[in-house]
Amino acid sequence: MWRWRARWPRTLFVNVKSEEAIERIFPVRLPAAFGTVALVLLALVATGAALDWLRPEPSVERSAAAEPRLSVSPGAGALLGWLGGFRALTADFVWLRMHAFWETRDLERTESLIALTTMVDPRPLFFWLNGARILAYDLPAWRIEAAGGYDLVSVERQRAIDVEQARLALRRIAAARQIYRTSATLWVEQANIELNRLRDVSAAAESYRRAAEQPDAPYYAGRMYAELLRKLDRKPEAYAWLRALHPRLPLDDESAGAAVVLGRIRDLERELAVTSAQSYRPRQP
Repeated sequence: MWRWRARWPRTLFVNVKSEEAIERIFPVRLPAAFGTVALVLLALVATGAALDWLRPEPSVERSAAAEPRLSVSPGAGALLGWLGGFRALTADFVWLRMHAFWETRDLERTESLIALTTMVDPRPLFFWLNGARILAYDLPAWRIEAAGGYDLVSVERQRAIDVEQARLALRRIAAARQIYRTSATLWVEQANIELNRLRDVSAAAESYRRAAEQPDAPYYAGRMYAELLRKLDRKPEAYAWLRALHPRLPLDDESAGAAVVLGRIRDLERELAVTSAQSYRPRQP
């Protein structure tokens, strides 16, 4: 299952033709094992039944307090349990179905199938991340267009929609963190949504800090945290952070940005009027 999923493009925003999708999901030659094909077909039948049983609950209006909930009947729950090892394949199928609705900008079905995908198989980080991105970046534009477009919808209403969708996306990320408890990627994604959609620099800075503290942290997370501290006029904190960060960066890895960090330390020393005696002394290569 994981081998098949690994062959997918790592971005959602591509046109998936039906033939290509079938080749990606079912790279099995028919003469190899008829029994395998039969099981795959059975899984697809089960998926169709699950999609019928798992329906979005009707709601009068959208709320930023809770994302769309799926009503799961006892039969659907039993079916998901019965799928067993086919849950990964079923989730892939549901995601492809969601993509078809995404292409037609069907907001309700796209949103519901995003939730259903991770309900069927919550393990792939890909589903959580791309689902959150669709909620935060695509659906606000769809809602505004459905309400008359950017020329007719007031700036205040546009902003309210952006915030509602961003909070729904953050709820998805929080749910994913129950599985990926030390994922820097999730904290970076949260920081990006807080910065670009909520425009909350303080929250974004904190999320970048949390990202930088994870075992799989990218080097840029620490630099972003310091930059946002500077933007918040918390320059002494940024200076202390960068002084502690620089000695941990490998000098022979360009992506670590040790020279960039040192340059920002010097900039802050000038801005904070740090004396020569108190200035940072980097280690020698």
